[in-house]
Amino acid sequence: MKPIFTVAPEADPEAIEAGRKLFAGPCDFLKGVVAMDGMPPADRLEICFAGRSNVGKSSLINALTGRKALARASNTPGRTQEINFFTLGERFYLVDLPGYGFAEAPKPVVEKWQALLRAYLSGRPTLRRVMLLIDARHGIKAVDEEIMALLNRAAVTFQIVLTKADKPRGGALDTVIAQVADRLAKHPAAFPEILVTSSEKSVGIEQLRAEIAALQ
Repeated sequence: MKPIFTVAPEADPEAIEAGRKLFAGPCDFLKGVVAMDGMPPADRLEICFAGRSNVGKSSLINALTGRKALARASNTPGRTQEINFFTLGERFYLVDLPGYGFAEAPKPVVEKWQALLRAYLSGRPTLRRVMLLIDARHGIKAVDEEIMALLNRAAVTFQIVLTKADKPRGGALDTVIAQVADRLAKHPAAFPEILVTSSEKSVGIEQLRAEIAALQ
């Protein structure tokens, strides 16, 4: 029986508090990695954030951690060319992946970091879940499908996180959620609950913290 994809139900107060405590603790930049041999030891669970360039990964990480400049946000798509690791207490690494799909950089540079992204997603044993960010104004694009297919092949669970959910007007958000749910049905690695967030309005941030804190 295929899973039904839907917006995640509101977390209970206990889960919300566990998430708050986790993210209230120490969270620090560890290193930026440009090759697989530069990865930190695989000694804890990893939660990574992936998405198209300018989807809002850095803003979401900053909102989750309550630190305005922990992850560097940029108005220039494709600026982040490293896999950035952050320690979250002693339990997790938070991992900020390079944006994919567009980059204002020379083609060889783009190809190099896209290859690094693919190598990381398919070969990191402690990667527990990929939070795949999708802009709530645009829904899933072909380039997102490519990443989801890679995660299917690698048997890495991914969960859709809609960003910028405060931007769509009228029923546009519901339309995008329906499109996402429909597209996910063909991806066996997809987690069935969709998270809806806005870093600017702090929508869904507590829910995402709780989701991460519950991972084992």
